[in-house]
Amino acid sequence: MIPEKLQNGDEIRVVAPSSSLGIISKENRQLAIERLSKLGLKISFSKNAEEIDEFESSSIESRVADLHEAFSDKNVKGVLTVIGGFNVNQILKYLNYDLIRNNPKVFCGYSDITALNLAIYQKTGLVNYSGPAFANFGMKKGLDYTIDYLKKCLMSDKPFSIASAEEWSDDAWYLDQEKRKFIKNHGELIINEGEVEGKIIGGNLCTINLLQGTEFMPDIKDSILFLEDDDESSIKRFDRNLQSLLHQPKFSEVKGVVIGRFQKASKATDEKIIRMIKIKKELENIPVVANLDFGHTSPLFTFPVGGTAKLSVKRDGIDLKILRH
Repeated sequence: MIPEKLQNGDEIRVVAPSSSLGIISKENRQLAIERLSKLGLKISFSKNAEEIDEFESSSIESRVADLHEAFSDKNVKGVLTVIGGFNVNQILKYLNYDLIRNNPKVFCGYSDITALNLAIYQKTGLVNYSGPAFANFGMKKGLDYTIDYLKKCLMSDKPFSIASAEEWSDDAWYLDQEKRKFIKNHGELIINEGEVEGKIIGGNLCTINLLQGTEFMPDIKDSILFLEDDDESSIKRFDRNLQSLLHQPKFSEVKGVVIGRFQKASKATDEKIIRMIKIKKELENIPVVANLDFGHTSPLFTFPVGGTAKLSVKRDGIDLKILRH
């Protein structure tokens, strides 16, 4: 089930199902509103978005109520999460998935929101989106690529190919907007060749693994897995989390793996990434590519969870095309 694409004048509801809006500075909020307004979108905030507790989140009841209100409000055409966090899986069993299924609309977020992306797709069949959160739009510099792919995925229904960003950054931009360090992008890391087409399942790897064995975990059969992790995940932790996913009963029917760019704190050199993949027999006969522009570095592209993609990996480069979104 594909939601209607966003159009000029549409209202977007900002919700906080994980960390609170209260952790975002007033200045960055205003910048984010201005950025989204330039896309022709009207921004509203959920009633409890600024509620904040000792976990920098809010009560389960408040978060569930805000999501239900966002999906049931006929004036709201899209739902955008504030940021990630650590505890969105607390709310999964309390959501009214019939309400969401009967009011399909664009839903977008990443990081901890991965658990909600996957649960919504699994329980309702609604394709939704792993992409920038509201907080990302508070960035003064280095946002053009992110906005371009958001528009391609959420504001158009045409298939599109994903190219590498010219440069990327892993700095704490929200602390100092002016002193940014951008790194030249050397392109994707080709690991295993192949050409496949499949449904997209993915997001933040350690968050995906929180759903293993639950009713909220989608079927990974015939999927292309999009996987990334943040600076709390060293290459060793990523390896063990990836192995856990490889142990899932239907992993033998996964068609390909696409890995997002690692943050510098992970110390994930190209050599270590290649070694991590090459020792895993489960990955021997499927295409695998790394260092793509999604995850916790910036900029990042938006992709549809439950949509379809075609992936061609060859020695001289890759062709990744989002088909159904």
